[in-house]
Amino acid sequence: MALSPDGTLFVGTRDGDKVYAIKDLNGDHKADKIYTVASGLKSPNGVAFKDGDLYIAEISRISKISNIESKLDNPGATETIYDKYPTEGHHGWKYIAFGPDGKLYVPVGAPCNICEPKEEVFASITRLDVKTKKMEIVQKGIRNSVGMAWHPDNKQLWFTDNGRDWLGDDQPSCELNHATGDNQNFGYPYCHQGDIADPEFGPKHNCSEFIAPAQKLGAHVAPLGLEFYTGKQFPSNYSKQILVAEHGSWNRKVPQGYRIALVDLDKNQQVTSTSIFAEGWLQNGKAWGRPVDIEQMPDGSILVSDDYANVIYRISYQL
Repeated sequence: MALSPDGTLFVGTRDGDKVYAIKDLNGDHKADKIYTVASGLKSPNGVAFKDGDLYIAEISRISKISNIESKLDNPGATETIYDKYPTEGHHGWKYIAFGPDGKLYVPVGAPCNICEPKEEVFASITRLDVKTKKMEIVQKGIRNSVGMAWHPDNKQLWFTDNGRDWLGDDQPSCELNHATGDNQNFGYPYCHQGDIADPEFGPKHNCSEFIAPAQKLGAHVAPLGLEFYTGKQFPSNYSKQILVAEHGSWNRKVPQGYRIALVDLDKNQQVTSTSIFAEGWLQNGKAWGRPVDIEQMPDGSILVSDDYANVIYRISYQL
């Protein structure tokens, strides 16, 4: 999801081919009109908004629709910005966001569960200058990140990463990572959760060579979107803390995840605790919903997308 300053909510789709725009026309916090602004696309999961333009991430292509809010009824064709990302569909769907530097950050997942990708761009986070069309790799060793955010104070990057499968129900943990600068390596495929060497590739490197996660989130919880809370509606102890959407496990014997986690940071941006912010999508071992992304609204409430129930929730706070 991506929210414009004028209040239009843009929503991508991972398994479909469309991108939507949603308008609340009367201020009751409910959708009054839904527009299809793009269709016929290949897994247009990622959306981002900047300077009046909507950017869309497909598997291998970044495109845009200029001045989108002036033509929601008839946006026309998308304009290709960059189309040299890999075409592999495995972990190919993308979450995109503009960083404090004005450039577009685009993760590229590993094309496998566990492997040494031949192309350097796999298992990375890239940075794209949408004006010059120059792309560069800025972080490495990241299996599959589908969520990122920048700290509101020092603007450093935080991102989620989904741990590998088939090492058991309880390992390795999925990760919340903190990049303190560019060109850091977070271990994939050699080291998982900062301290577990991969059975196949681990002997090639020591875990001490890589950046350990800021927080282990639990095995198979599948963390996706994250958001630093900067609103005023929730109590002050939520300020500048991290909300993480856990999509939930798909192959764990006892399912877990399917919730929103709250990660507390101290003044030095060290994780002090994790807790459950919202849950209930998993009932008696069966899921009826799966959180995907989080978007903060101007009034301080948050939106949570759910690609299993196919809805968007609003969570607000009242005394």
